[in-house]
Amino acid sequence: MDFLFQIPKSIFETFGVIFGFCGCLVIAIQVYKEYKSNMPSSLSMGFLVGWIFIYFFWGLYGLRFGTLALWLSNGIAVIIQTTLLVIVMRKRKNKL
Repeated sequence: MDFLFQIPKSIFETFGVIFGFCGCLVIAIQVYKEYKSNMPSSLSMGFLVGWIFIYFFWGLYGLRFGTLALWLSNGIAVIIQTTLLVIVMRKRKNKL
């Protein structure tokens, strides 16, 4: 694993931001699919809320340790995941 320490931090940070945005894109795709679908959501509240807390923690972790890739991508993920939660909650409310 010594080869990892030979790679500059800036390279890891850049790729961390890129892959973090890829993760946000995956969540955004789910938001779009859920929004467009007229079917009831199969996503559980535990899944939706649990991921909000996970992204929030890693966002705070990134802030604490000054890691741009963590706080930026997870901050965006919190917003997107919260949007997904709101969409699912509205669909369930309208179903009643």
